[in-house]
Order: sequence, then C-alpha cells, then structure tokens
Amino acid sequence: MGAISGKEYIDRRNQLNIDLWYDGEKVKGKITEHPSFRGMIQSTASLYDLQMDLSLKDKMTFNATGKNESIGLSYLQPKSKADLKRRRAMIECWAGHSCGMLGRSPDYMNTTIMSYAASAAILKGKDHCFPENIQSLYERAMEKDLSFTHTFITPQVNRSQINLGFSNEPISARVIEKNNKGIIIKGARLLATQGGLTDEVLVYTAPRFFFNPDEAFAFSIPSDTDGLKFICRESFVGGESTFNYPLSSRFEEMDSIVVFDHVLVPWEKVFFYDNVEVATDFKEQSSFYHFAYHQVIIRQIAKIEFIFGLAQLLVETININEYQHIQEKLSEIIIGIETMKALLEKAENEAELDEWGFMRPSLIPLQVASNVFPRIYPRFSEIIQLIAASGIISLPSENAFHSLKQDLDMYLQGDNRNAFDRVKLFRLAWDLTMSSFGTRQTQYERYFFGDPIRLSSQLYRSYPKEKNVKTVSDFLKI
Repeated sequence: MGAISGKEYIDRRNQLNIDLWYDGEKVKGKITEHPSFRGMIQSTASLYDLQMDLSLKDKMTFNATGKNESIGLSYLQPKSKADLKRRRAMIECWAGHSCGMLGRSPDYMNTTIMSYAASAAILKGKDHCFPENIQSLYERAMEKDLSFTHTFITPQVNRSQINLGFSNEPISARVIEKNNKGIIIKGARLLATQGGLTDEVLVYTAPRFFFNPDEAFAFSIPSDTDGLKFICRESFVGGESTFNYPLSSRFEEMDSIVVFDHVLVPWEKVFFYDNVEVATDFKEQSSFYHFAYHQVIIRQIAKIEFIFGLAQLLVETININEYQHIQEKLSEIIIGIETMKALLEKAENEAELDEWGFMRPSLIPLQVASNVFPRIYPRFSEIIQLIAASGIISLPSENAFHSLKQDLDMYLQGDNRNAFDRVKLFRLAWDLTMSSFGTRQTQYERYFFGDPIRLSSQLYRSYPKEKNVKTVSDFLKI
C-alpha cells in the first residue's frame, strides 16, 4: 500500500471500533463526523493528500529498498546530510500547510518509530528485550502508512521524589501478569494527544525516581485493542465557522487519558519489559532525541513564522509601523525565527553517522533550540496581544455581519482593510492567543519535551565543558 491519501486516512478512522469517551458519553458513529474531532481529522487528511499530489511526490515520498510502493518520507532513515535536508523539506511542507499548529502531525510519530528502528540494535542480547518487534513495527507502519499517538506520562498523584507509588490497585499503568500470549497491563497513562483517533498507540515508560520494574516497558498496540479506553478532555473547538474560530475549527488536537483494563499486549508487540536499565537508557542512547527534536523544531519554526506574519498584518492593518516599540516587538520575533533556523542549520551541518550508518543531526544545537522555544513562544503570544490591544476584545461574530453590516463596516474598518477582513484577522489573533485553543497551545509548547528545568539540566549535563575549563585553567596556570 505505502503512502495513503486523505480519504484512506478518514475511511480507516471510521473502521476502527475504539472505546472513546467524550463528555461522559461513549462516542458512537463515525468519529470523523464528531464536532470535537472533525476539523483536526480533515486537516490531517489534507496532509496525507499532499502525498498524492504528483507535483510533490518526490518531496513527500521515497522508494524504500525492496518495496514497489511510494513510502511517506517521514519514515526515511537518513544515511547522508542530503537525506536529512530531504526530510526537512518534507516536514516543512506539512508544517507550513498546518501553520505549525499540529503538534502530532503524522510525521512526528513516524519519526519516532523510524528512530527507534534505527537504534533497535541497542536492545540486542538484553533481558526481556525484543528489538525485532521494533523493526517489525517500522516495516508495518511504512507499508500501511499507520498513524500513531503516544503516552509517556504517568498520573500526577504524587510527584514528590520520595513517592514509591504504592497502592492496592495500579494507578500508573503497569504489568500485572505475564502468560504465553503476552503481558497484561492495568492502570492509566496521561496526555495522549489525538489519543483514540489514530491507528495505534505507542506506550513507553519515561524514567523517574524509584522506578518500579513492572512499569518498565514499551510497546505499540492498535487503538481498538480490547480493554483499552480513551477519556477525552473538554473540546476547545469554539465552533465550525472558520471566520469565528480560524484555528480551533481546523487544528484542535484532542488530548486524552489512556486507561488499560487488563489489556493483553501480545509478545510480538512488546519492545521490552521488566528492564529498568533499558527503560531509562534506550531513549538517551538511541537516535530518538536527535530526530524527534529535528522534526519538532522544523514545525516550531513554521509556527513562529506564521506568528510573525500575523503580527505584521496586524501592524499594517491599524497602521502602527512607525512606532519604535512596535518595531522592537517585531524584531523579537525575527530574532527568535533566525535563532531557531541557525540552530537547525548547525545541527544538520554538524550531523554525523552513528555506529549503524544513520546520519544523526547534532544533538547540542537541537537541545539549545528546545530550551529556547518554550521561553519565546509565550512571549510571542503576548506580543500579539500587545499589538492588537483592545481591538482583540470586542470582536463581532460572522453572523453579525449579516444583520449589522452597515454599522460594522463603518466602525471596524482598518487603515487598509474593510471591516470584515479586519475582524477576521483580529479573530485569528484572538484564537491563537486568548481562546481556550490558544492558551492550550502555549501550555503545550511550554512542556512539549517535558519540564523546561529538566531540559536545561539535560543540556548542561551533556554539553562539552572540558575545552572551556582547560582554557581558563591554562590561563591561570592552575
């Protein structure tokens, strides 16, 4: 099969029999027509359609060795710097098409699966590890162009460092039994973005203090596996009108809690289990962070470029170009864009082959970018609010222009735009920064790769310090 179209993606959603709950009720009928999911699913389908565009075929797909069909290029395991740049061009295309708003566009998880497979050899010969199952998943994902969500986070019952997590019933998902068919999982995991809306869910235990061996596992299973339940949060879709809700109507990604009620994970789906060392070290030693950061930073650049375009349009619409404080604010966004781009270029230019022959982008520049973005994104959101000022608050709806057009055309026009277009622009600013969708975007980007303090700590620990220390030591002769 290989790369699929948007229609095939939608048809596959409707064929899944997923135990999906929204607002206290089980979702019935076609999930692609549910108002809380429809916009995002349609937007994702449009990404898949780009794979079918003949003018973009070479940009969006590749021909894998031994396969006749075209494969989505986000599955490409790069062997050269040219391959890395080819991956970047494909990711930029999808990110630009979605304005960088889809944190779980398919290429993110495709990249994750690809990187795991590229590093699967790390697991060879280790207890309770099945590297062949990772490779098998990678092959199957390419052949069927599968979609994935993942869940790495445990419930926040007690996050103190001395918490041992003891309870009579499992709260955090753990292995409660093993048999000849596989492992049995009971408990819950948090924050599966698009959980219940994808073909499969990838589960990986994130390392934490006082690791329970029963929680040290990784696997991927179909979203309609028996005993698997997805509980959705409240939807942030404001409505179907793309005038009133230009972003949430298109890009609202549902987040869900994943509940495992005696879920059987077949042995052929298990990557590892009951191995704390592997659960702690595999992601660090693998190429996961190299490629995941690479994909995410490309998307984030597209997102802040979109924000800059919005900010500049706001400035032009109300004619405030000449104010230096406005120029200073827009320069902040420019500096953010160019800093992120420079770090991405550095990561690609300093890429090196790993021991298995795959070209990994340099990790340090990507780590720096991943520390920069959570700090600048909330500020850029604030800049949009400051530029728009009170104009972002009293915004009429699309229907108001049908009944009150004469008044609105007079009093809400811009310097170079009619009232309808001016309000459309300001509603975009509102949806990005002040709606429930927009504030979720800010929190989501703050914690995309986890606690910003932990990210800073990881950067410090991994940064090469010896050369700089030696320079000072030699200068002082100490």
